[in-house]
Amino acid sequence: MAGSIKSLDLLAEQFGRLDGVGKRTAMRLAFSVLNMTDEAAAGFADAILEAKRSIHFCPVCQNLTDLEICPVCADESRDRSVICVVQDTKSLLAIEKVREYRGVYHVLHGLISPMQGITPDNIRLRELIERIAQSDEVEEVIIATNPTAEGEATAMYIARLLKPCGIKVTRIANGIPVGGELEFADEYTLSRAFEGRREY
Repeated sequence: MAGSIKSLDLLAEQFGRLDGVGKRTAMRLAFSVLNMTDEAAAGFADAILEAKRSIHFCPVCQNLTDLEICPVCADESRDRSVICVVQDTKSLLAIEKVREYRGVYHVLHGLISPMQGITPDNIRLRELIERIAQSDEVEEVIIATNPTAEGEATAMYIARLLKPCGIKVTRIANGIPVGGELEFADEYTLSRAFEGRREY
């Protein structure tokens, strides 16, 4: 194609491999890199390589970390009788921002989705079951997956899997957001809001 710059196209193509990055955004990011100094570009590339080399799964909860075990698992003040199961590290970080939850986590790194060929074996469910089997202090598992079809299917699968263990399994409530208006909520959201109601 006339006017095409092969190395720029290649750079944009690499950015386009990132989740949520379309062609236009990928090209914009490629131009941003071109506007960097050589030192800044080298630092950018080094940061990518260093993250790939040093970040790994926490052997306890499967969270991403660059330490031997993640900071949550290393924190002795956390309540190890409660495990909150989340889809990914982004979900864990969102919960941690609230500073209300003081238990520990288990990160699945995905959700069950037969349509996309993702089975229970493709996410970190086996590690959760092994962790619970090896511990005598777990009393409750809170399932905090997103309220999507895949999130609900994963939550139900985990609940059925853990039922024979005699552990309390709960699901985070969801419904009308703070500041939201009932007239704009869909039927599913309203239904979940009523299901998740609590006593004052």
